[in-house]
Amino acid sequence: MPNTAPIAPTPALLKRYDRPGPRYTSYPTANEFTTDFGIQDYYNRLDDADSQSSEPLSVYLHLPFCEARCSFCACNVIITKKREVAAKYLDYLEREIAMIAQRLSHRREVVQYHWGGGTPTYLTPDEIRKIRSVVTRHFDIAPDAEVAIEVDPRVTSTEHIDTLKELGWNRLSMGVQDFTPGVQALINRNQTEEQTRRLYDYCRKVGFKSINLDLIYGLPGQSPDTFAENLKAVLEMRPERLAVYSYAHVPWIKAHQDKYIDTDLLPSPDTKLELLCQTMDLFTSSGYRQIGMDHFAVPDDELSTALDGGTLHRNFMGYTTKAAPDFVGFGISSIGDVAGGYAQNTKKLSEYYESLDAGSPPLERGYRLADDDKIRRHVIQRLMCRFQVDAKETSDLFRIDFSDYFAVELGELTAGGGFVDDGMVEVTPKGIDVKPLGQMFVRNVAMTFDAYLRSKQKSDKPVFSRTV
Repeated sequence: MPNTAPIAPTPALLKRYDRPGPRYTSYPTANEFTTDFGIQDYYNRLDDADSQSSEPLSVYLHLPFCEARCSFCACNVIITKKREVAAKYLDYLEREIAMIAQRLSHRREVVQYHWGGGTPTYLTPDEIRKIRSVVTRHFDIAPDAEVAIEVDPRVTSTEHIDTLKELGWNRLSMGVQDFTPGVQALINRNQTEEQTRRLYDYCRKVGFKSINLDLIYGLPGQSPDTFAENLKAVLEMRPERLAVYSYAHVPWIKAHQDKYIDTDLLPSPDTKLELLCQTMDLFTSSGYRQIGMDHFAVPDDELSTALDGGTLHRNFMGYTTKAAPDFVGFGISSIGDVAGGYAQNTKKLSEYYESLDAGSPPLERGYRLADDDKIRRHVIQRLMCRFQVDAKETSDLFRIDFSDYFAVELGELTAGGGFVDDGMVEVTPKGIDVKPLGQMFVRNVAMTFDAYLRSKQKSDKPVFSRTV
């Protein structure tokens, strides 16, 4: 069983390890995707996936619309109050789903189904019904599937919740981020605790038994005292899952962050670490288990049982309990992981429409995984999901000698002044075990096995957010 009880690192360790690095929702990461991966490549991957008719799928729909922009947000969103824009998008989304489903005529069972954004509940209940019927016309949602959606308490009505319950959604992810009025003013997200509790209580009333609340640490204006009040507030609600994400300040990707986030008001690295440590201490002492890098769950939640059973996975939707070898994404910017290839749709609405009008998938770029990519992806997944890597399992699965194949990486882990000496990792002939202290820096441990980071020369141009 993975370690629990986090241990606070010293300021010296924080200074050494808090540096830019991937979140590893994929390996290779999306910045390695290329336009060399074309539509025929995607078709070939879909055809290969279709031949595995006994295997289930994961399906993701990206609904990008929001009424206002939260200044911290790094998602691919479209800000508009013109509802006809969303109506047109849904018509094209229906065409994309039908087009891709034709390539998966023998592969229709879905065990993980997620709507993200943007704000999916920006849509009206009738629009939700419409696009839900499109999906179920082309795919079969398994009776035990995880059917999840992101809801924003500021725009989600009781009618929305009634509709979601009626149509079979069984998990809600509710954004909180921070209830502190001063912080909300700095991030352009005005959402009261009362407003959130009211929607949360209604979700419980109609029978939702799996609710996740999202928090973000490292936002401008946050302090340990104010954030502690947020932690207590969400614990009083007692959701089954809690996600606490590090604020990703990436103004080179999202220019609005540079314009609206005052970096002078961001917590210092030491303060940000204190926010994380107090979160981990309070949540684990309140009966939650740490799941992977940034999630917490009650002991009887599916995330906890998946962790114990070795079936926890990580993909573009984060941590998941459902094992599906292929993942299909629909909508602008969505990414699929299909039969050894990644395929990402265009981020521009006009290009999305143009491609579908021409009878082609709205593909922008992708990636073909080599054998080495698959081996390293396995190791990184094990680190991110289990905090462990079994050397024999990896050797047998890929027909390699683990210690020889990763001699350089294992040497780096065990080198003087490295992860082993710092008490973060234990390396034995049986494999790798990430200790409680190392779990806070698991992205750094995984980076050791990232061949693309290793091959790149140092550059002043930033790519990733910071690891802590």
